[in-house]
Amino acid sequence: MAKTKVYFIKEITSENLIKIYEALGINLDGKVGVKVSTGEAGSRGYLKADLIGPLVKKLNGTIIECNTAYPGLRTTAEEHIKVAKEHGFTSFADVDIMDANGEKKIPVKNGKHLKYNIVGTHLDNYDSMLNLAHGKGHAMGGFGANLKNQSIGVASRNGKAYIHSCGQTEDPDKSWTIEYEQKDFIESMAEAAKSVADYFKDNNKKIAYITVMNFLSVDCDCDCNQTDPVMQDIGILASLDPVANDQAFIDMVWNSIDPGAKKLQERVDRQEGRHILPYAEELGLGTREYELIEL
Repeated sequence: MAKTKVYFIKEITSENLIKIYEALGINLDGKVGVKVSTGEAGSRGYLKADLIGPLVKKLNGTIIECNTAYPGLRTTAEEHIKVAKEHGFTSFADVDIMDANGEKKIPVKNGKHLKYNIVGTHLDNYDSMLNLAHGKGHAMGGFGANLKNQSIGVASRNGKAYIHSCGQTEDPDKSWTIEYEQKDFIESMAEAAKSVADYFKDNNKKIAYITVMNFLSVDCDCDCNQTDPVMQDIGILASLDPVANDQAFIDMVWNSIDPGAKKLQERVDRQEGRHILPYAEELGLGTREYELIEL
C-alpha cells in the first residue's frame, strides 16, 4: 500500500485550519456534517468556536454529535443542545444531535467483537463528513483523535454502550458493569470506526480527517473535571486516512522533547491505546505508513 499523505501545520489558527483542509484536495459537497466533540459541561479542551467556526462556515457545515452513554448533561438531545450552545457551537452553525429521533444499525464487516454498529438516524441526512477531532488523552481509550471521533463519537447513545461493552449490551445502564478485556474495547472502537467509513464509501459519500493537537490533557473533553494540558500544543494534522492521521498524532507525541509528553504517553499505554492503529490497519481502514508534508 502506498504511503498516505498527512499534512501538518505547526501554528493553530482558523486560517491554517482552512489552509490544511484545502491541501487535502477534496471537495466535501452536498450537506456536510462536521463531527466534533461538543465537550461535557465543565470541560475546557473542546475545539473553540473562534478556531473552527470559519472552516465550518466555509463548508456550510452542520455540527453533528450523538448523546453520551455515561450520565452527564449530554445524555438527552435537549440537554446536549444546551451544552453545545454554552460552548459556542450554535453561534456559527446548526447543531444536530443525530440520535435525537432514533437510531439504526449499520454493518460491521469482519468484526471480532461487534456484529453491527448503532448510529443516529440523522447520519443519513449528510452527503459528506469532516471528522474534526481534538487530539488528547482519554481515560478509557488511552487517546482520542479521528478513530475515536468516528467510533464512539458517531455512535448513538445505545451504540456507545454496545462499543464500550465490546458487543455485549446496548443498554447504557448495564454497559458500565460488564467486564471486558481492554484490548477488546480498543478493537471494538476500530471496528465501529471502520463501519462508518464503509457506510459512507458504500453510499458514495466522502470523509476528510483533521486533528487539532492543542490543550493536550491526559483527559478527554468528555470529562467534566478535565485536567490541565501536560504538554505544549503541537499543531494540526489532516489526511484522507484516519489511521495515518492518528498514527502521525501518536508519533508526534512520542517524538516530542516536551517533558510533559511522558505523562500523555503513559496514559495512552496504560489503556493499550496504540493497539487501535495496527488493528484498524488490519481491518483495512487505512495504513500506518504515511508521508508527512509540512505546510
